[in-house]
Amino acid sequence: MLTALFNLLTISLYLIAGILLVRRLFNVPATTGPEPYIKWAVLSLVAGAAALHGALLYSTLGVNNGLNLGLNSAASLMAWAIVALFLVIAVFSAIENLGVVILPSAALAVLLAWLWPGQHLLLTQVSIPLLSHLIVAFLAYSLLALAMVQALVLWWQERRLHQQHPGRLLRAMPPIQTMERFLFGLIGTGFIFLTLTLVSGTLFSEAIFGKALVISHHIVLSLIGWCIFAILLFGHWRFGWRGRHAVRWTVGGFALLLLGYFGSKFVLEILLNR
Repeated sequence: MLTALFNLLTISLYLIAGILLVRRLFNVPATTGPEPYIKWAVLSLVAGAAALHGALLYSTLGVNNGLNLGLNSAASLMAWAIVALFLVIAVFSAIENLGVVILPSAALAVLLAWLWPGQHLLLTQVSIPLLSHLIVAFLAYSLLALAMVQALVLWWQERRLHQQHPGRLLRAMPPIQTMERFLFGLIGTGFIFLTLTLVSGTLFSEAIFGKALVISHHIVLSLIGWCIFAILLFGHWRFGWRGRHAVRWTVGGFALLLLGYFGSKFVLEILLNR
């Protein structure tokens, strides 16, 4: 009963915060920016939801002295990490509008983990190297997920400006230059954590996972995703790539990472029932 209440409260807080952001976006006065008090009200709701979400994860991830990283549990954990990063960054930067996408997605992840928790792919004998690897990996995925959302918002922003129909919604957004700096900051930081994840998983596989490295489609897709982000960062530094280049490469790179990690879980747990 208590677990159901926590899940309902978490989902409700995420959705209420998302609705407040949507209402604010569509009710921005034509001459002024959005009211700052709404931002802090939204972030307070998100903080409450993230705290409840974290408590739910703490109670469900640990199973039989192992770590339950089944499909929906892993998705919920990643959603929580994305929300936590979003919350911290939003305190210092005007990125709270990204919550229009992030918060409903987090609510959906909580709902799926609640209705279909699953206990597949349990990792036994959880060690410090394994936990360190997982923390770095989830930081990398979360930062690059935020970067993908930011890239899509930037693409929409540029498209509206080119159509010369800014409207009230666009006035609520920071300038494009600010959005681009933030985007490449996210990509650069996420790329560093992704590099650490791949290096540690490759060189110290036996210490982390208890077995030698096996080349799988997860490894291959992750390496291709890493290459895509490396090319994008080099192109931005050397040739000034931005705009549509940034959007395409960011979405493509993250899609490969997502397919590599969650695609394998979907095949094993849903299709093969293992």
